[in-house]
Amino acid sequence: MLSNISNVLRAGAQRNGAALVMSARSYADFTSQASFEIKKCDIHKLDEAPATEVVMTRDEGLQYYRTMQTMRRMELKADQLYKQKIIRGFCHLYDGQEACAVGIEAAINLTDHLITAYRAHGYTLTRGGTVREIMAELTGRRGGIAKGKGGSMHMYCKNFYGGNGIVGAQVPLGAGVALACKYFGNNELCVSLYGDGAANQGQIFETYNMAALWKLPAIFICENNRYGMGTSVERAAASTDYYKRGDFIPGLRVDGMDILCVREATRFAAEHCRSGKGPILMELQTYRYHGHSMSDPGVSYRTREEIQEVRGKSDPISLLKDRMLSNNMASVEELKEIDVSVRKEIEDAAQFATTDPEPPLEDLCNHIFYNNPPLEVRGTNPWTKLKSVS
Repeated sequence: MLSNISNVLRAGAQRNGAALVMSARSYADFTSQASFEIKKCDIHKLDEAPATEVVMTRDEGLQYYRTMQTMRRMELKADQLYKQKIIRGFCHLYDGQEACAVGIEAAINLTDHLITAYRAHGYTLTRGGTVREIMAELTGRRGGIAKGKGGSMHMYCKNFYGGNGIVGAQVPLGAGVALACKYFGNNELCVSLYGDGAANQGQIFETYNMAALWKLPAIFICENNRYGMGTSVERAAASTDYYKRGDFIPGLRVDGMDILCVREATRFAAEHCRSGKGPILMELQTYRYHGHSMSDPGVSYRTREEIQEVRGKSDPISLLKDRMLSNNMASVEELKEIDVSVRKEIEDAAQFATTDPEPPLEDLCNHIFYNNPPLEVRGTNPWTKLKSVS
């Protein structure tokens, strides 16, 4: 990904045969890495906490910035296409929470496993999906990451298990993946994400119990964006200390708007799991700018002023940008070039997503089984037969 960023920046510096000067300084003039003081995590049943003095390299910063900007622009384009009725059905946007997905991914391996709820576009991107595949899935086209049959809530790629529409149901599934990791002894782990709205589900507490008994390499992460649909956490939960909800499972409460806080906490949690200590719970305190879904304007249970205050004081992209600029790790011009490149990538993906053909009816039943001989599938009545191909 870092080489892709470098190529984009070089290409963007050529316009009409003339070199566009991105900065008066050469790359050698930038600081290659810098140390940052980050907010201390609250801890539960732990003797030590993640580091508060952390290092970020310039290359890492540029990668994080580009990925978060891509997520943000992708979600804003999805909003636009939904309002144009090009995207239909359920659609839950992730803008505002970008530091969670990018920070988690920066601390684990692509060979590790991840499962989440229905606010899944960002994680599909960090797990290896492309913007074209995600946008085409949103519009129900053949080029979508689930061949146009999953839509917003059901996207998958290698070691990423969705995208799950049933509230909280992904958590026991994630524990099952963690059990497989332990069974195979491959030093892998599974990250299971859920929201504050799902945190009161009984199946989550059953999963905590089994994971602790079996010492599964599982990181349970509650993305607390302060509202479960339209209900604030204070009205929904007798205890809003979600990181303590595991009781006998250690926990961390993390600033989910700061990518470095999320990264360091996830590294700490991953080391905990890989060392054989069993599961750990994280609460990421974050915020969504859109409503719960596109059918929710998001301002009937919170004020516009509250949203603007979070945008102004805690925006994850602005925080990273300010850090990089104030520590001479990038120039304003360089970051603007990334912004331009990201916008073009999103527009190209949107164009593809609105022109790619929809899947034909004969594809409807394909991929029911993996690596299975073709079979007949009954349609909506006994005399309608469809074929399923793996």
